[in-house]
Amino acid sequence: MKKCVLMLAAVVAISFTSCKDKASDKAKEGDAKEMASTDASKTEEAAAKKDQDYATMDFEEEMFDFGTINEGDIVTHTFKFKNSGDAPLTIEKAKGSCGCTIPSYPKEAVAPGETGEMIVKFNSHGKKNNQIKTVRITANTEKGTEMIKIKAFVNPKDAAAGNPVK
Repeated sequence: MKKCVLMLAAVVAISFTSCKDKASDKAKEGDAKEMASTDASKTEEAAAKKDQDYATMDFEEEMFDFGTINEGDIVTHTFKFKNSGDAPLTIEKAKGSCGCTIPSYPKEAVAPGETGEMIVKFNSHGKKNNQIKTVRITANTEKGTEMIKIKAFVNPKDAAAGNPVK
């Protein structure tokens, strides 16, 4: 009788394990199908992106150095760029890395082959020593964002007035 109970328990345990394995196999099969579907979607997106025309922003310079300025000076620089792409360039926004750096950009699209300008104003009030600021540009380029930089060495007010800094 004990042998029968043990045999019955063994058969039940094996059947549960085998059902679990089948369920696991089905889950794995579903995951594989989902992954293949996701991979196919990514491939289709990549192909569509490759076939899409993009604008480009080819800057004459991506960094401008104001050199040495005095604290409180407000300086500006004009970054010139060309749209060497196949689509009109539309700049959605441009944002400085801090409130002291203010970009101005064309609101109308820049046609392929045409040039445009981005003016960057830097207010050195409250800034001292080496300063590097960035402007992040969101546009319809392939990367979606472009970046330009300015830098300056800002003499502190006390040094600019001839008083040594302590």
